[in-house]
Amino acid sequence: MAGLASRMDLLYHLARLQLPRIELSRERFREHVERMFRLAAGKIADLDKEEFLSRLYAVDSLLASGCLERDEAAWTYLFAARAGRADQLLLDALRKRAARLFPRDLERQENALADFWSHLLVPESAGSLPILARYDGLRPLVPWLIRTFHNWHISRLRSPEERVEHLPDDELLTWPSQSPDRDPTPHGYWHEVFREAALSWLATLPEEELLLLGLRWRYRLSQRQVAQLLAVHEGTISRRLSQLRDRCLDFLSRRLEDAGWTGEDLTPFIEHEMSQVLLDSPRCSAKALAQLLAARGFALPQESAIS
Repeated sequence: MAGLASRMDLLYHLARLQLPRIELSRERFREHVERMFRLAAGKIADLDKEEFLSRLYAVDSLLASGCLERDEAAWTYLFAARAGRADQLLLDALRKRAARLFPRDLERQENALADFWSHLLVPESAGSLPILARYDGLRPLVPWLIRTFHNWHISRLRSPEERVEHLPDDELLTWPSQSPDRDPTPHGYWHEVFREAALSWLATLPEEELLLLGLRWRYRLSQRQVAQLLAVHEGTISRRLSQLRDRCLDFLSRRLEDAGWTGEDLTPFIEHEMSQVLLDSPRCSAKALAQLLAARGFALPQESAIS
C-alpha cells in the first residue's frame, strides 16, 4: 500500500507541474482518485489499483477534481483547454457538436450548451451524479467531455418526450474501450498494426530515452519543465526529442509500409494511438518511470515549490 501511495504522490506532483495554479491538496487529490478507481472498477472487470494508476491521466484527473472542488483556476484551465488537431477551444468544439445536433436552430444550440455546462457540477436528477463526477480518469478529459455532450443529447433526442425525427444508430459516439480487440474494419486493422509497431519501437529504447518520452508524452510536461527536472539545458532536451521523433517516424513508417500502408501522413495515427500505447507499455508505466527517476537521483519539486 505504501508503494501505491508513493505512486499517487508522484502522479499528484507531476500533474501540479503542469497545472500549478490549481489549489488542491494531495489528500483531496487522493480522495478523488480513489473515487475514480471505484468508478473504473465498476466498468472494467478485475481492474486492480496498480493497473489503474498506471493508466491514469493524472493531469486530466487533477483538472476534473479541481473543477469539482470549484477551484477557480481549474475552471480557467478547462475553459482554455484545446480539443483535437484543429486546436479548438473546448467551448468551440461543443458549439460545433450542438450545430450538428440542432442544425439552423441557434436557440436550441445555445440551450444545449447551457444545459450541459449547468450539469457539470449539478446532478440532472435525484440519485444521479454530476457529469464531471462520472469521469474515471482513464481517458483524456476534453475528448471525454465532447463525447459525453454528444451522447447525452442524442439520448435525449431519442427519448419518447422529444418530438424529433429518429436518429441513425451511428450518430452515437462509441467509447474506445467498447471497441473489440480485433476490429475487422480497415481502421481496426491499422490500429493493431500501429500498436504492434509502436510497442516494438519502445522495446528498442534505452532507459534515458524512455524517461524523456514518459515525462514529455505520458505526463505532458513542457520541454522547459523536463529540462528543469533533469537538470539539463532546454536546448539539449529539444534536440533529443527531435532526434527521438525522427527515429520513431522512420521506424513506424517502415513497419507500416511493410504491412501495406499507402497513406502519406502518419501523424493521425501517432496523435490518436501513441498515448494509449505508452499507457499500456510496462516500460512506460508510472512505477517504471518513478524508478528511473529515483535511480538517477532526481526528485520531484516539493509542494511548496510548485504552488
